[in-house]
Amino acid sequence: MNTKKPLPSVMPLDRVKWRDEVNISQFINTYYQYKDVNNCLGASGNVLIIGPGAGLDAVVLRWKGYTIKTLDIDETFSPDVIGSCHDMSMFNTHQFDAVIASHVLEHLPLCYLDQALKEISRISKYAIIYLPVAGRHAQVSLVPKMFGGGFVLDFFKFWEEPSGTELKYRYGQHYWEIGYRGFRLKDVMNRFGKYFDIISHYRNKDWIPSYNFVLKSTNN
Repeated sequence: MNTKKPLPSVMPLDRVKWRDEVNISQFINTYYQYKDVNNCLGASGNVLIIGPGAGLDAVVLRWKGYTIKTLDIDETFSPDVIGSCHDMSMFNTHQFDAVIASHVLEHLPLCYLDQALKEISRISKYAIIYLPVAGRHAQVSLVPKMFGGGFVLDFFKFWEEPSGTELKYRYGQHYWEIGYRGFRLKDVMNRFGKYFDIISHYRNKDWIPSYNFVLKSTNN
């Protein structure tokens, strides 16, 4: 019987092409990351970006005055440090003011997830974590968006179970997503609650496949 643990996944084989593409979701996520970091830290701070991707978020946050370090398991994205977020022993406790993990944790097999959350809580005061929402989504506006009207309809795949070994294909290689069995929003928040106080959480209505969390470490 093979008991070897699955490895955290990298992007698909076309990740070089993906790195060089420009998508509106990159700008949306970067804007929200800046907004959430600024609300936590003000105009300056020491920030670790886990999974820098195409690099737009690092560029913008440096431009706005933050000290940035990046970490990824894949050298394709030219991180400052190569490694996985479930083992960040290269960083000191409380080394960062904030850690950003935008659409990263779903690439971790479940056997590493709690360890990754524990490590993020150990090295940083705040965590900005964005996660994908499974299923299909529709956005309905009753009044113009500028007035805050509208809501999101979700058609979750509640029967879908997260897998410890099999990669799920949606926006890349994912082991789990919000909406899978055992990963309802309530379940995810309870898991985060082991290591963080939840400052805020919200659906990104400018890119509805994303659910965003702003957390404060209980390790500080």
